[in-house]
Amino acid sequence: MDKFVVPASAKSWVEVAADSDFPIQNLPFGLAAPKGQDESVVVAIGGFALNLMALADAGLIDDEEFPILDSFIELDRGALTALRKVVYELLEESNPVLRDNKKLREKSLIPMSKANLQVPIPPMAFVDFYSGIYHASNVGKMFRPDMDSLLPNYRHLPVGYNGRASSVYASGTEIIRPKGQTKSPSADMPEFGPSKELDFELEMGFYLSHGQDPGKRITCKAAEDHFLGLVIVNDWSARDVQRWEYQPLGPFLAKSFATSVSPWIVTLDALEPFRVEGMEQDPPVLPHLRRQGNQHFDVKLEVWLQSEKMKSPQLICTSNMSNLYWSMAQQLAHQTSNGTPVEFGDLYASGTISGEERDGAGSMLERTWKGTEPITLDETGETRTFLEDGDVVTMRAYAEKDGLRIGFGECVGKVIPAVS
Repeated sequence: MDKFVVPASAKSWVEVAADSDFPIQNLPFGLAAPKGQDESVVVAIGGFALNLMALADAGLIDDEEFPILDSFIELDRGALTALRKVVYELLEESNPVLRDNKKLREKSLIPMSKANLQVPIPPMAFVDFYSGIYHASNVGKMFRPDMDSLLPNYRHLPVGYNGRASSVYASGTEIIRPKGQTKSPSADMPEFGPSKELDFELEMGFYLSHGQDPGKRITCKAAEDHFLGLVIVNDWSARDVQRWEYQPLGPFLAKSFATSVSPWIVTLDALEPFRVEGMEQDPPVLPHLRRQGNQHFDVKLEVWLQSEKMKSPQLICTSNMSNLYWSMAQQLAHQTSNGTPVEFGDLYASGTISGEERDGAGSMLERTWKGTEPITLDETGETRTFLEDGDVVTMRAYAEKDGLRIGFGECVGKVIPAVS
């Protein structure tokens, strides 16, 4: 598969701040619905969303060659790469075509604050994996203290489950506190009511650019050719509901109420300079799941928490995508190893990506060790074991090296009270 990696020295005529997530080397895709305008696929550059439909109307992009300009449709990675190259050429600092056309420039460059970014692709299917080994180990230590922290299958296959696609929400969508059954150890009967242990999960995800027919497998080597790109994922969780309901089939209502995704799909080409090998897999995995080259990424992850009383958020977690035991290519290879068909727009999440230390915990469950060690919010002195109404969770992801920063923007959600 041909790649298009923008040279590190390239610059755009659009002014881009040094600490921006969106230099010309990134050019991620999103979906915007500005007030009074039709939805359009957009590309991030600095503080703007570039409206591709406006460029097509002006004859600068061929909408027959690239029929995704008003919404994403099935498109192989090669075509997406070609479109990204066209956008790069229009934004490159020496190209006057758009730079010197003031009227078109003002029409096509939408300030981020006015873009009204949507879920990039409302998925028809959502799969959540469990590939963060430190998270899995922490959960094992908390809930199975007298057993091995990892179950026997963990190092042999990417554990996962089918989630709820209809509750995948855009960044910024308010998250209603869910209700469900819970049961305290001392109670004879469960009770129904709002969750008291609402949590976030720091994850990354990938969208499929095109599908695969029934009975056919996607190999680890070919998996990335099916990736449209990556997003930040917050898989909200109700821990008290989960604790009561999950045996023997796993979580259901504890996970199905909300999943937030960031608005920008960052391509693998943009992340090419940040590839890493990933951690050693021991024992060796079966041949169909063996990694092919460097299929992990050095992407820094952060979680920020802000209560209603705080004026600014507090950093409570720093982790890295390289803490995944299973790569995303291995996840897709495993998903299709039984011949299941997959489709354009399917969304796959990594599972919680925690680091080795407590400040790398990708959930409140781990950060407060099952609620027994509250964290303090420095600005106000408030404490938290789990999330309270009014809390805002902001996740950020970015890769940095040699002065180059490729970011994902933010994935934001505010907790609001349960429906009475």
